[in-house]
Amino acid sequence: MAKGELKKRLSLVDLSLLGIGSMIGSGWLYAALNSSGYAGGNTGWAWTLGAIIVLLIGLVSAELSAAIPRAGGFVRYPNYSHGNIVGFVIGVSSLLAYTSTAGVEVEAVRQYALYWWPALGHSDGNPTTLGFAVQIGLLVIFFLLNYWSVSVFGRVNTIITTFKFIVPLITIVTLLLYFNSANLQVPPAPPGGAHGVFTSLTGAGIVFAYLGFRQAVDFASEAKNPQRNVPIAICIAIAVSFVIYLALQYAFMGAVPSDVLSAHGWAGLKAIFQSPYADLARSLGLMWLINLILVDAVISPAGTGNIYLASAARVLFALARNGHLWKSAGEVDEKSGVPRGALWLALILSIAWTLPSEFQVWGGLIGAVTSATVFTYMPGPVTLAAFRTHLPALHRPFRLPMAAILSPFSFVASTLLIYWSGWPVNEILIPIFIVAWVGYALLSRKSPTYKQDIACSWWLLAYYIAMLILSKIGTFDGLNLLSTPLDMIIVTVVALICYYWGAKTSIAKPIIVEE
Repeated sequence: MAKGELKKRLSLVDLSLLGIGSMIGSGWLYAALNSSGYAGGNTGWAWTLGAIIVLLIGLVSAELSAAIPRAGGFVRYPNYSHGNIVGFVIGVSSLLAYTSTAGVEVEAVRQYALYWWPALGHSDGNPTTLGFAVQIGLLVIFFLLNYWSVSVFGRVNTIITTFKFIVPLITIVTLLLYFNSANLQVPPAPPGGAHGVFTSLTGAGIVFAYLGFRQAVDFASEAKNPQRNVPIAICIAIAVSFVIYLALQYAFMGAVPSDVLSAHGWAGLKAIFQSPYADLARSLGLMWLINLILVDAVISPAGTGNIYLASAARVLFALARNGHLWKSAGEVDEKSGVPRGALWLALILSIAWTLPSEFQVWGGLIGAVTSATVFTYMPGPVTLAAFRTHLPALHRPFRLPMAAILSPFSFVASTLLIYWSGWPVNEILIPIFIVAWVGYALLSRKSPTYKQDIACSWWLLAYYIAMLILSKIGTFDGLNLLSTPLDMIIVTVVALICYYWGAKTSIAKPIIVEE
């Protein structure tokens, strides 16, 4: 395998469709039901808030990726600005987030396929041995589609994404014919209100549904004119997906039969709507819509899983280029332009997420995947501030407007998303990152940049410890020792302290590796 270079073959349309194709995956099939259980008629505010937060994160990423287009950019930029310890820990977060997402998507395919093939799952929705085999088989197919070349991958994604547009639009129009505005007045289960809105952002899969914007950043090194096209693609993907998701949410809620809603409530619908849109269509007697949704329910998550397996390979490639994985994972096949070594590793790790565990239905991993991904985005604003200070002459085709305000605001928003994920998620993830920080710091003491790496990374360790404590004593499945809104005020203050600490202690002379 030659070291090679990634080939610039993706256009603005390809990048935009990568983002939209990632967003319109399993999220549209489940998020409307889950979010209505938390927030009821206020769910529209959750979709709006989620779009605003993700757009802020996306615009920060747009400045970085337009100035320094790199495959797996979310892993590369923190390494440039804060050294190896920060880069390694963020790489661990990315590793968890990307490889698990492909597994989540194939689980969604299998769950909807139960309508046609009951042998794929048990009565509780968990997969049978055959179900596990089908999930693994899908990941192998994604691997083969990615293996040959980025051009083949892009063409396949364009075809699939076009189909993925059609079915949600038909579903929206059809369900609006059955719209009952009184449904929106039915309250969700307690606590509801603002707490329900915040919880639904991560717990219901709303932010998860938006996270596909990152594909434009991950594939920046393979894009034509990335300085122009990456920022535009990010904005297009988020805007289009927001409109579709908001329309789907209200179409779903308005079409639920009033007698069913009265009997079960929004939260109780999960027990009878295991495949939400297909079950809703069945309750309305729309057999043709059931079949259409079931076809799309296989294609949409499969298309998204295909994209995320490719993205996982780019993240592993970036980790290798940072020096945190063996060299073969950072090499590119010269003929195809694909990092095949990283792709093999991505396949193995993605399969591992589908193996028997306590999380074998779509909703089981969503909070953890969302939070792990946000931990990946969290350093972006700090890196932007560091580069603005230390690399003022860096060519920036796109500059984040009002960066002095929007950059720390983006960091605070990311931190709140992590807090809203709740203690059950954070008690698993944050200790992993703390161990990664401590482990790398202990094992890299002979590195020539060790002192610099340590000095530039204390803020991140303090951030993790503070968030672990706040999540434990907070109001989102914690001990409720803090009241609302005091808890979120404290989280915001901690976030701002860590933001400015991280920006202040960044590498004074960042070395941007040319590729």
